[in-house]
Amino acid sequence: MSDPAALLGGGLRQPDARSCGASVLVAARMLADPGYAAGVTPEVFARDALATHRRVTAVLGRGLQVPWPRALGTPPWAVARELSALASPGTPATRYAASVAVLRPGPAFDRVRTAVGSGRPAALYVGNRWSPRHVVLALPASPSGPAVPQLRVYEPASGRVVDVHRDAAAGHRLALAGWHRLWLVVVPARA
Repeated sequence: MSDPAALLGGGLRQPDARSCGASVLVAARMLADPGYAAGVTPEVFARDALATHRRVTAVLGRGLQVPWPRALGTPPWAVARELSALASPGTPATRYAASVAVLRPGPAFDRVRTAVGSGRPAALYVGNRWSPRHVVLALPASPSGPAVPQLRVYEPASGRVVDVHRDAAAGHRLALAGWHRLWLVVVPARA
């Protein structure tokens, strides 16, 4: 895999206010499939994010699924299902699951660090004190790299890769697209 920050930090932004989760899924596909990533331009990214959003919220996506109003974004179970289907050379697909993080954001952040430390991406749902409102992608780290108290995160609203520190997550001070609380994490089921 090429450097995830270089691959995704070039201004690939979500195409509308509701497609952050779908944009995260397109970004995860880019990380898993270098051939696909090589052909992604900002226009292709926007087109594929909108198509992914339609597919993961429809009655028939990857088989029969619970439909979801697109106006509410991408549900966490759809993100888990899509991430579970990703595989790349040397990294087989693995089952992902969503779990609540808002009551214990520090330990949830640690589960995400474990996932990315093993070379897998993870999704984070962030929001305000009332509900999750935005999805970002924690980028895989080199398994041989040092353990660090932060994550590299692709933030689809800005199209940038930013660092997120554990203390900010634990203290509800994330500041990701204006949202501060970690609500949910979508990680490999064993993380």
